[in-house]
Amino acid sequence: MTERAIDRAITPQAVSDGAGVRLRRSIATPQLDHLDPFLLFDHFGSEDPDDYVAGFPMHPHRGIETVTYMLDGSVEHRDSLGNSGTIGAGDIQWMTAGSGILHEEMPRVGPRRLDGFQIWVNLPARLKMSRPRYQDVPAARIPEITRPDGARIRVVAGEMEGTAGAVREIEADPQYLDVALPAGGSFELPVPRDHTALLYVFEGQVEVGPPGKAARPVEAPRLLVLGKGDLLRARAAGGAARFLLLSARPLHEPIARYGPFVMNTEGEIREALAELRAGTFIKA
Repeated sequence: MTERAIDRAITPQAVSDGAGVRLRRSIATPQLDHLDPFLLFDHFGSEDPDDYVAGFPMHPHRGIETVTYMLDGSVEHRDSLGNSGTIGAGDIQWMTAGSGILHEEMPRVGPRRLDGFQIWVNLPARLKMSRPRYQDVPAARIPEITRPDGARIRVVAGEMEGTAGAVREIEADPQYLDVALPAGGSFELPVPRDHTALLYVFEGQVEVGPPGKAARPVEAPRLLVLGKGDLLRARAAGGAARFLLLSARPLHEPIARYGPFVMNTEGEIREALAELRAGTFIKA
């Protein structure tokens, strides 16, 4: 098997989005526009409510899936289809926008810090106008593998050592793992050769690559774009480390993008904007 090495290391950029939420963005920047099928990668986190309290008021999406994974704090959400609820520490929300949805995400203030991630995943042309849906998965339903060496792996999507993830029936066949390694701990996983794979280090330092040829330790926060191969091996360098591992099948389709809309042609973007103005955007 060929091990994947680091192709690029991306330093997240500080940005403001929504009504003024401060966050760190690694995908959808001048440095890295997209990584098929991943369209956006945001890491939000702060103990200061002023950094997030304004939230993301009601806004549209079409043609994508949004994935929100909470580490701490909580976010209230509601949408144009009548869904509403709260996701908290350890919970995940996988929303398929499909033909179109209006929703809002409003962080709650305290007593804990707010910390989590949002990722956008592209939909293939044949599913861009599909019926919207939610998969809200509480922390208790996300399987966790605990190894004798102290490593912990939360299996959000995909499969690890025969354990299937909590989120299923996703077109891009994704792998989404939250991996916590003790000092000196290691992790390895077969990854389909044709899948796009990335690793986001958000605690400690991580080395990736074949033993003896590992890159220099990469310190959090950093997004690692992984090169070709069918095996990933990572090690905690120094103290304990924690990272997200994401992989998915690329679509190899044209992308037309305008804010929260991602379609295949500019004409489809114009159509979405016209429908939004005319009040015919919501199909379901």
